[in-house]
Amino acid sequence: MTTSPSPGPAGPGRDPATGGHRARRHDPHRRDRIVDACLDVVAEHGVAGTSHRRVAAAADVPLGSMTYHFDGMDDLLRAAFGRFAEQQAAGFERRLSAAADVEQAADAVVALITTDVFATQRDLVLSHELYTLAAREPAFRTLTNAWMHRSRAALARHFDPLTCRLLDAFVEGVTIHRALDTERPDDAVVRTGVRRLLAR
Repeated sequence: MTTSPSPGPAGPGRDPATGGHRARRHDPHRRDRIVDACLDVVAEHGVAGTSHRRVAAAADVPLGSMTYHFDGMDDLLRAAFGRFAEQQAAGFERRLSAAADVEQAADAVVALITTDVFATQRDLVLSHELYTLAAREPAFRTLTNAWMHRSRAALARHFDPLTCRLLDAFVEGVTIHRALDTERPDDAVVRTGVRRLLAR
C-alpha cells in the first residue's frame, strides 16, 4: 500500500494550516506611520519616556519594524523632530509669503504669534522637547538651526537681516510666554510689540 507523503513543517513564509505561502502585508507607509507615532508618543510621554515599544504600539507595527527602519532611537527622534520642524517652518513660510507688503508682513508676524505658533498643546510640548534635546545633544541643533534659518529667510522677503533676527527672537519668546502664562493672552500687546520693533 502506498501512502501520500506527508507535508513537511511549514517553513518561513508559509501558512502552517495550508502549507502555502502567506501573503505578506503590504504596508508602504509604515516608516511614515512610525515617525508620526513617535511624535505622538513624545508629546504624551516626553523624550525620556519614549521607547521603541511605545512607538511600535502607537504605530500598530511589529516591534522589529523599529530597528528595520531606524538605526536606534536617536535616528528615529531625528526623523520625527525633522518632520515636526519642517511642518512648522512650512507654516511660517506660507504666512509670510502671502504678505504683499511690509504692512501685511507685520500683520502676518502678529498672526504667527497669536494664531499659528504653538496652536495646540501638542505643538508646544514638541517644540520644548526639541529645544531641550538640542540643548543637551549638539547633533540635534542642526534641526533647530535649519528651522531658524528658514524662519529668517521667510522674514527676509520683507525685512532687513537685523530686523529678521529681532522679529524671529520676538516670535519665539512671546509665543513661549503666551503659552505658559496663567493669564489670558492679550493680542493687542503683540501688535504693539511688533510695531515698536519695526519702528526702531
